Amino acid sequence: MPPSNTPKRTAEQIRYGLETGGSQQHAAGVQWFFKEEIKSHGWYAGALRKAAVRTRRRILQENSLAFLLKVADEMFHGGILEEKVFAVFLLEKMTDQLGAKEFRLFENWLSRVATWADHDALVHYLLGPMVLSDPKRSARVFVWAKKKNRWHRRAAAVTLIRGARAGLFEKEIVRVSGLLLRDEDDMVQKGLGWLLREWTRDHPDRALPFLMKIRTAAPRLVLRTACEKLGSGDRTRVLG
Repeated sequence: MPPSNTPKRTAEQIRYGLETGGSQQHAAGVQWFFKEEIKSHGWYAGALRKAAVRTRRRILQENSLAFLLKVADEMFHGGILEEKVFAVFLLEKMTDQLGAKEFRLFENWLSRVATWADHDALVHYLLGPMVLSDPKRSARVFVWAKKKNRWHRRAAAVTLIRGARAGLFEKEIVRVSGLLLRDEDDMVQKGLGWLLREWTRDHPDRALPFLMKIRTAAPRLVLRTACEKLGSGDRTRVLG
């Protein structure tokens, strides 16, 4: 007999719960917020995270971590925003139990990204912490920075944010900035600006000289984003 439950079947049950438990009114608001067409069941992030934590606890009571990973992999497909973010929340704060195989899996998820929201959830809660815990993985960002896929290129910057806040990856930040500085995609520019903003906010002694160095070559969007946390004097110096 086939098993009574499988990762695919579990994912189908979760999808049904997400579809029936959301708010059509909030879904309309999500559509307005994103501007471009997006499919949403209308869940607020806090409620979605709580539901994912409860689901994770229930799954791990009866199955293995490997089973949970397969459920998450099933969920990170398709075009429904909450399904992908739910997949990330299932594994959030568990990256210390994951290794190279899982890192490659999450890297493959970048090809399935549809919006900056599911991108940033994946990168900020899974890929970023795994790079921080094993800095050798940061070499992958230089591969992503050269990809045609905009979400790989955005990930090349956003993945380094957690390290930037901790005062790490200075060489990597400088190098990836050089690779992305002339990128014309606004999603990539915003991602690079976000990385530089976090670095500048927490380590201005190292980051400010770099911003001054690139100020004539960087797109205005990158510089404006990078300067958001600076005092007015420093911001004026960078923006000219």
